[in-house]
Amino acid sequence: MDIYVGNLAYATTEEQLKALFSEYGNVTSARVCTDRASGRSKGFGFVEMPDQAEANAAIEAINGREVDGRALRVNESQPKPRQDRRDEGGYNRRGVSRW
Repeated sequence: MDIYVGNLAYATTEEQLKALFSEYGNVTSARVCTDRASGRSKGFGFVEMPDQAEANAAIEAINGREVDGRALRVNESQPKPRQDRRDEGGYNRRGVSRW
């Protein structure tokens, strides 16, 4: 199961994130999302745990827990909504008509 972890302290490392979730079971991966330009943490990340029961236990236990002075928001990761090009109304991101 993929798990979203929000409100991370900017200094949190992937190793720390993995260690936090490893208390509840096997962690396949832990990733802190960073800004491409600056390399600075965006304050959220994702953890992958293969066992559903362990993942649910981790979510239940860690959600709301204060880590490095910040209350973490933890839940099952939802797929990013697909942007339908038809919804753009004929305009690109800069507001310039394609027609």
